[in-house]
Amino acid sequence: MSRIGKRPIDMPAGVSATTEGRTLSVKGPKGTLQLQMLDDISYEVGEGSISVQPANDTKRARSFWGMQRSMVQNLVTGVTEGFTKTLEITGVGYRAAMQGKNLRLQLGYSHDVNIEVPADLTVATPDPTTVVITGNDRQRVGQLAAEIRRWRKPEPYKGKGIKYRGEYIFRKEGKKK
Repeated sequence: MSRIGKRPIDMPAGVSATTEGRTLSVKGPKGTLQLQMLDDISYEVGEGSISVQPANDTKRARSFWGMQRSMVQNLVTGVTEGFTKTLEITGVGYRAAMQGKNLRLQLGYSHDVNIEVPADLTVATPDPTTVVITGNDRQRVGQLAAEIRRWRKPEPYKGKGIKYRGEYIFRKEGKKK
């Protein structure tokens, strides 16, 4: 039994959910998000809540139950509050700046790295060493943050690179003379 899956998802005021075919749509103040429903899971949209239950007693249904409930919760949170990821850039000469719809990163390479920002996401650089990614789809926000971080992962000796805010970088001691 899934402890996460048992709990119903509360929908705040201003949020509505509908099922059409095998698609669950959640509409709120920040837009509309959709999720492809699985055959092994049954989704019940009620007044002010959505409940997720396994449709049958197979191992696949039980294993997807909690994950599907979390994905529906992410839809509801996305259309009400949205999601934010903050990246911090550490290193001499490393900086980021927005140029139109592109994010320009200077990361110590011979050329600048230009990353095109998708239309449904918002990227801001409050200062040259901070990048804030905001959007209503949790997966797309995390994917863009991971792609930006991939250009220069934090290294363990000096801690230079791009890291998530709050991420702990395991530091190593350098050579001893």
